[in-house]
Amino acid sequence: MRGSPTTGHRHRTTRRTAAGAAASAALLLPLLGAGQAAGQSDARTGAPAGLQRAFAAAAAEYHVPGSVLLGVSYLQSRWDTHAGAPSVSGGYGPMHLTDARTALARSNTHPEQTASAHPEQTADARGDTARPALHPAVKATGVPASAALPARLRTLGRAAALTGLPAAALREDPAANVRGGAALLAAAQRKLGEPLSADPADWYGAVATFSGADDRATAAAYADDVYDVIRTGERRTTDTGERVTLTARPGLKPDTAPLRRAGLHKGHAAGTECPDSVACEWIPAPYEKFGSDDYGNHDLGNRPAGQRIEYLVIHDTEGAWNGVINSVQDPTYVSWNYTLRSTDGHVAQHVKAKDVAWHAGNWDVNSRSIGLEHEGFLADPDAWFTEAMYRSSARLVKYLADTYDIPLDRQHLLGHDNVPGPTASTVPGMHTDPGPYWDWRHYFDLLGAPLKSTADADGGLVTILPDYAANRPPYTGCADGDQPCAAHGSSEVRLYTAPDENAPLVKDIGLRPGGGASTIDVNDLASRVSTGQQYAVAGQDGDWTAIWYLGQKAWFRNPAGQPTAVHAKGLVVTPKAGAADIPVYGRAYPEASAYPAGVPAQTVSPLPYRIPAGQKYVAGDTMPGQYYYAVTFDEASHKVVTGKDMYYEIQYGHRVGFVRAADVQVLPSAS
Repeated sequence: MRGSPTTGHRHRTTRRTAAGAAASAALLLPLLGAGQAAGQSDARTGAPAGLQRAFAAAAAEYHVPGSVLLGVSYLQSRWDTHAGAPSVSGGYGPMHLTDARTALARSNTHPEQTASAHPEQTADARGDTARPALHPAVKATGVPASAALPARLRTLGRAAALTGLPAAALREDPAANVRGGAALLAAAQRKLGEPLSADPADWYGAVATFSGADDRATAAAYADDVYDVIRTGERRTTDTGERVTLTARPGLKPDTAPLRRAGLHKGHAAGTECPDSVACEWIPAPYEKFGSDDYGNHDLGNRPAGQRIEYLVIHDTEGAWNGVINSVQDPTYVSWNYTLRSTDGHVAQHVKAKDVAWHAGNWDVNSRSIGLEHEGFLADPDAWFTEAMYRSSARLVKYLADTYDIPLDRQHLLGHDNVPGPTASTVPGMHTDPGPYWDWRHYFDLLGAPLKSTADADGGLVTILPDYAANRPPYTGCADGDQPCAAHGSSEVRLYTAPDENAPLVKDIGLRPGGGASTIDVNDLASRVSTGQQYAVAGQDGDWTAIWYLGQKAWFRNPAGQPTAVHAKGLVVTPKAGAADIPVYGRAYPEASAYPAGVPAQTVSPLPYRIPAGQKYVAGDTMPGQYYYAVTFDEASHKVVTGKDMYYEIQYGHRVGFVRAADVQVLPSAS
């Protein structure tokens, strides 16, 4: 949603940290085995130790099939422990047991009430210079009592009561956390009147209710994902370096009947634009007048008939569910099309696809895109994006891509951090979410469009593709000041001015017009490329690859043994013969002569960027210059202006940009 401006810092004042687990260690020895290191095997028996053993022990103690326990945990956390730090929704450990009140106390940010972590944000989410900039105020809300929190945010307390373990142990010790999850599943099974069967097919209802969803559609979507994991199996090295395995059960067909006895309301709202596999509700963003002549918080349109939908934009909310949902219903605020919940992947739709939401900070991109907000925080890597949310988002994005014929690549599936500033003055204030901790590689796997090499070494392009878990570039700025962020997997790769990690980082003259140096701040996009983005190769020096980036040669480390990019091929643009350089634009607007009477012509102003002769940049779509005129509440005055000028979208730096087709020649990358 809001994300930090690149030049700013995160303003959540206290970083979430985990306390030690010494107080509960004695209770956990039967599960872990005294003195064993995580990931080791028992020297006497060869049995798995650490987390794998904890799953087996908890499954046996509470009579839950091991595959069910592992499948649920995978959907919650992908078996990661996050060092005892809470997720955005106050969930802890491999089972994502929720304790929102404790998360609040540790972070000074309430998991359900915070609307935005960046109330100082000055960027204009609408991004249309034809209308005054919008700077909506974020209203602080109070913290409710524990009893006012929904049950899905209080599961850790119930697990403590069922197991007799201290809440601190459930938060801080992975084995205790797994045991708590098993106890909750067993309790859910008994509540449904079902036996504690050894057959995982009998546990569908308990799995569905474990999600915490209060509607049947969300609960069923969650359970379907768990059983999909069980059928296909998983094998993964966790964030503590342990190898955990779930053996595939390809023929497993769960009994779904018990879910009907769970007392949940039906859920999936008629009229929502979601696939049947995603639980969706309609929480409309208001199209309303307020004050004397202002209105909000989106514009009515006629897409795709009036204007093609080109992009899907991935945001994170920088706040939690309730606060964010309250904000989007405020006509004086801004809007986006969908919000996705962390705990269970539940979706709320706010703006129809035909209409234009105010979310990306660039009116041209807004008018051609759909925006999806994901509950999470850019600069808090352990307030993790859950697997349930990733999977729900991937199904929704696949549906939207199929519906509107949008290719599944990084030229069309943008992060908010890839959206360009529409004018030179807006570049420094553009947003940076979902940030370096969004796992693009895993996301494209879930989309069924895995990122991979598409050429040999002569293809002329590279696709950025680091190993997310192993790729851990240092960042600062996750808390106040310039303290290092916690080491964490990342989708992004850092760029240097020479093939040497001691060389200066590449600079971005748009972000720092005065020529200031780039930094490793988590919100500084000047010298970073992201997984799935493609660039033209500009050179090779041992383990280092150079690409054309922001009008300069930029180097990144790309060793053969642990590559951070793979070979690719495609189309590139380069300045036409005879041109010393050409301008780059932040919006693809039509020429002045295209505007009819009554619609003010919009300035086609270049950004402070150029493409020098001889440089090449990956070409995305070709599109006509268009402008959606919608500055009044009366829909009758809205018009789509289409010019004769054509543009190419290009991958210019970390963000995309646009060049006029008349200024470039298009070539195969291998030429």
